[in-house]
This record gives sequence, structure tokens and C-alpha cells, in this order.
Amino acid sequence: MTDIQASAGIAAAQVHADPVGPPPRPPVVPLRGLPVVAVIVAFVIAAIAGNWLWALMFCHVAGGALWTGIDLFVGLVVGPILGRLPVPARAQFSARFMPMMVLIMPTLVLMTLAAGFQLALQLGNLAPSSPNHSWLIASYCVVGVMAVIALGVLEPANITVLFEMRKPMPNPAVIDKLMKRFIYTAGVTGLMQVATLIIMTRVATQ
Repeated sequence: MTDIQASAGIAAAQVHADPVGPPPRPPVVPLRGLPVVAVIVAFVIAAIAGNWLWALMFCHVAGGALWTGIDLFVGLVVGPILGRLPVPARAQFSARFMPMMVLIMPTLVLMTLAAGFQLALQLGNLAPSSPNHSWLIASYCVVGVMAVIALGVLEPANITVLFEMRKPMPNPAVIDKLMKRFIYTAGVTGLMQVATLIIMTRVATQ
């Protein structure tokens, strides 16, 4: 009886000593989210093909708001919290967070930029004679940099983390380094989004 109680005590101590455990092996692309992405992309294509003003405005405003909100939240809220967590906890968080970002961020970038460009064409804001022409050029420069960061830095870091975590023995240092890169660049693009919001409100009130 004493041996059984001792074994149970040892097992309980081991459980409490390692509450986090090894990180799960996340999917690179969450398949359950693909139908949602397909519906959004189809809606954007239909809005552009039909020149639906309300749909283009919805896609541009909703996509831009979500893109800005996620970047600011990840960079300014999630980042500082994540930086104070131990590495195993960061790995647990990354295993659940990063697969969703693989689908969310490219979809929002496509939704915002495609609808915004078509909207500018339809409203005549891209015409050289338009008073909004110079503002839109400035906006395209800012958004172009953000798109390059999102698709050229954030997504590769995201996917690299997922492939690293699918290895039998993931390297915590690699995951930590890439997660910091992801958080910092998300914060930078979030702050750049503020400049875009200023430009867009200027265009809307012109």
C-alpha cells in the first residue's frame, strides 16, 4: 500500500513539475479554415467583376480594419505578454496561433488591396486630375511596404515556425527567435496602418 501511494505521489509530482508538456505538432494549414477563405475570395472576385460599390467598400473597410486591428493587437498586446512567458509556453501558444495566421493575414491583405484598388478606379480617385490622387499614391507606397512585410517577412516566419514545430525534436531557440520577428514586424506594420488610416480619412472627407 505504501509503495502504491509513493508511486502515485511521484506521478503527481511529475505532472505538476511539467504542466506545459511538449508542444503539439500543428498543421501548416488548418484545413477547416479553407472553406471560409474560399468564400471570402469568391466574394471579393464577384464584387470586382460586378463593380458592386457597396461590396467593394465593405471588403476594403472590413479587411483594412481587421488587418490594422490584428497587427496592433499582436504587436502591442500579445507581444509583450508572450515575451514574459517561458519558452515551452510560447511554443504551446505558437502551435495554436500560427496556423490560423497562415490563413488570416494573406486573406485580409488580398481582400483589402484588391477591393481598395477597384474602389479607387470606380470612384475616379486614381485620375491625375483628382484631388485625392496624391493621397492615394502615398497610401499605395505605405500599403506596398506593409504588404511586402506581411507576405515577405511575416508569412515565411510563420510557416518556418510551423515546420520547426512539426519536427520530432523542435528547437525552442529557433521558435523563440522567429516568434519575436513575427511579433515585432506585426507591431511595425500596425503602426504603419495608422498612417494609412489618416490618409484614408483624408480621402473620404475630400
